[in-house]
Amino acid sequence: MDLNDQLATALEEARARTTAIIAPYDDVVLRRQHDPLMSPLVWDFAHVANYEDLWLVRALGHDAVRADLDDLYDAFQQPRNVRETLPLLSPTEARSYARRVRERALELLAEADLTPDAADALLRHGFVHYLVVQHEHQHDETMLAALQLLPIADSRRIDAPPPPSGQALEADEVLVPAGSFSMGSDHAWGYDNERPQHEVDLCDYWIDTAPVTNAKYQEFVSEGGYDDARWWTADGWAWRQEAGAIAPQFWRRDGQSWLRVRFGTIERVPADEPVQHVCWHEADAYARWAGKRLPTEAEWERAAAGAVPDSARANLGQEHLGPAPVGAYPSGRSDVGCHQMLGDVWEWTATDFGPHPGFVAFPYDEYSAVFHGDRYKVLRGGSWATHPSACRTTFRNWDLPIRRQIFAGFRCARDVH
Repeated sequence: MDLNDQLATALEEARARTTAIIAPYDDVVLRRQHDPLMSPLVWDFAHVANYEDLWLVRALGHDAVRADLDDLYDAFQQPRNVRETLPLLSPTEARSYARRVRERALELLAEADLTPDAADALLRHGFVHYLVVQHEHQHDETMLAALQLLPIADSRRIDAPPPPSGQALEADEVLVPAGSFSMGSDHAWGYDNERPQHEVDLCDYWIDTAPVTNAKYQEFVSEGGYDDARWWTADGWAWRQEAGAIAPQFWRRDGQSWLRVRFGTIERVPADEPVQHVCWHEADAYARWAGKRLPTEAEWERAAAGAVPDSARANLGQEHLGPAPVGAYPSGRSDVGCHQMLGDVWEWTATDFGPHPGFVAFPYDEYSAVFHGDRYKVLRGGSWATHPSACRTTFRNWDLPIRRQIFAGFRCARDVH
């Protein structure tokens, strides 16, 4: 199969995933905004189609399928908390638009020159097509986060096979020796914020062998971690007080134990799974309480080297609809021996989102450059909802330090001396 056919298949697989996610829900649920942090599901679906219209049709020199929709589905012009009020396409109209765009995109792809020296830089190695594939899978994860926020009455039970059983870890921490490593990627399909690859020197450090589990995090909760300002930064403590947070999002007390809501189902919090739905402030407070800290982004990437995003070695692609128990993927250990660096939960790092040295925005500033600064914290590693095509040890995610609705957890690090 040549690259053109591979990319056509990848586009179709992404669309099949999108339509399967929204298929159980009626038009009322798809059109409604269930939380100000998340778009109506039908907005996300039409936005995906509009993004494809822009990059796989117009950016390649052809007429738009529907240029009149650009402003409506521009994420920068339309803040999430107002999208329900917009004159959105109905689910039926959005599906029709998406089909028309896809038909045109596939026609153009069949004839496209994807060679490394193609005249159009967007087409070299199929970069722009892989950009669109990753974008759709990223929005699929966003839609799953929105579905997690649905009221129980609107939720639909989602069945999935259980993940592999957990196994005992060799140790709680891994020592990463001092030295230089190549950070970032020069891969043809990588995002601009992963580039360029560059050398980074690190001192030796300890990093947790696995993400922090629900059981360990519950110790922090039980010992009054949410009520003790010592463990929180000033901004974190202000957030905790304003939010009234007492535990991870979706947890609720049941006597002396905890329950959680998962896609409309109430269940006991499993002790051996990585904790998720914690914001950066919560992760940072836990690390301080534990006498540790969050790893820097560079420390995380160095420790993750050698981890591979495939289903035999990582929990990805919503196959199990939740994190797997710690130790469930021993064959997926990184070169230094860390478990579950890819999949399960996004992992907060201590690092603000900024450019690598020598960064060049491509193909547009709004993907990465406009977010650079100290407002956003970097997350790494992907989650159980992340598709393998959008998960690699160099992939950089970022979000505000108050965000909890994403499928995020963390692991800790500490200095040797």
